Amino acid sequence: MSGLHPARPFPEAAKSEVNNPQLRANLRKVTNTIREKRLRAVGELPHWEELRVLGAATKDASLAHLSDRLLELEASVKARGGHVHWARDAAEARELVAQIAQGHGVTELIKVKSITSDEIELNRALDAHGIHAIETDLAELIVQLSHDTPSHILVPAIHRNRAEIQALFNRELGDPEHLSDDPAVLAGAARRYLRQKFLTTKMAVSGANFAIADTGTVCVVESEGNGRMCVTLPEVLVSIMGIEKVLGTWEDISVFMELLPRSSTAERMNPYTSFWSGVTPGDGPQEFHLILLDNGRTDVLADEVGRQTLRCIRCSACLNVCPVYERAGGHAYGSVYPGPIGAILTPQLLHMDDKNANTLPGASSLCGACFDACPVRINIPQVLIYLRGEANGHKGTTLESVAMGAARYAMSEGWRFEGAVKLARAGQGPLVHGGQITALPGLLGGWTQSRDLAPFPPQSFREWWREREAEGAGGEP
Repeated sequence: MSGLHPARPFPEAAKSEVNNPQLRANLRKVTNTIREKRLRAVGELPHWEELRVLGAATKDASLAHLSDRLLELEASVKARGGHVHWARDAAEARELVAQIAQGHGVTELIKVKSITSDEIELNRALDAHGIHAIETDLAELIVQLSHDTPSHILVPAIHRNRAEIQALFNRELGDPEHLSDDPAVLAGAARRYLRQKFLTTKMAVSGANFAIADTGTVCVVESEGNGRMCVTLPEVLVSIMGIEKVLGTWEDISVFMELLPRSSTAERMNPYTSFWSGVTPGDGPQEFHLILLDNGRTDVLADEVGRQTLRCIRCSACLNVCPVYERAGGHAYGSVYPGPIGAILTPQLLHMDDKNANTLPGASSLCGACFDACPVRINIPQVLIYLRGEANGHKGTTLESVAMGAARYAMSEGWRFEGAVKLARAGQGPLVHGGQITALPGLLGGWTQSRDLAPFPPQSFREWWREREAEGAGGEP
């Protein structure tokens, strides 16, 4: 797996993941814990639903005037001494970061947790330029040291348990003493390793949760304080931001300071919220670059149904309530954006002709829990169904489409449907065993892989009703 591009179709990738009992146990434990804490945190606010509506409206207003907001942000950042770069795709963004690093003779840099940098595969690209990027978020560090990939937006190492992390740190961090599996001991080892990097590294790279157009202020929220160290200690700071993250004013951002922490970590407020505007002589980084990344986002914006996906504030609430994610895990999605939001964002960014990404909208039971949990009211089930239609359109004529066309023809008239039911009732005899249909043939076999079906009854409702009418049982109810 790398960046956005799934290496395999979702059904194929998920098959191996759901057969891993340790993975399922790790996921179940963590998602259940987060889910229960979030419900308590959200329940404290009697106006939560009004906040959700306001959050959705605020993001929609920004998206409706996106080009104006971005130009205003560019002017504000430049006015405060920063540099602004525009990247049409991942390759341009990667090259910009590498050029800035090389311009300062940097061979090692530190990073704030940033899913946008994972989207563009920044670390691997920097390696090719001889520049080593060090993840400073604890979970991202675990993923990096184990040469793994994140499986959750908020908890990238959710698929790892304590024993696995203990073995990893004893092997990779070179601590003179054998580390126990005590979380405080493991966190202390990571802290000792990272502290030396914070104090000696010249350049940092971050993502951005939000940016405010009228002041040129960029914002990162996090829980560990590593981000605060990265955006204040190095001489050079580069922030990569998806263009949909821009907001108009400070008033706009206030609603998300309530919605985001309760939805993501079930906290009333983030432990660390960092804001910075350009550069200040003698205080913090003396050179600041903001890279505005498109990478398919304007295409998503142009789609009337799909554009609501760009409201996403990356809280991961939809992952923690999704029954499919809880069993398959993040790696099955093959993209840095897993879960329900990934199932609609990834195929739109890559376009629906990507034969692996266009299987992702099928990774859902359509139970609607993701919509109920989303703090900015993205109607994920609506977009999933819409994208499934788009994916089917790209497949052309298939056995499935022919079968669905025949079903549509039969159901479009009552007499046709009744005739089809009679034919099915007459032909089902060899399939009925013990009063159940346990295995259907051919293309229909998927329906009976995990369930038995009841056979067609000897009399349909229409037939019963006609018989009732003929016997004179009709009348006013």
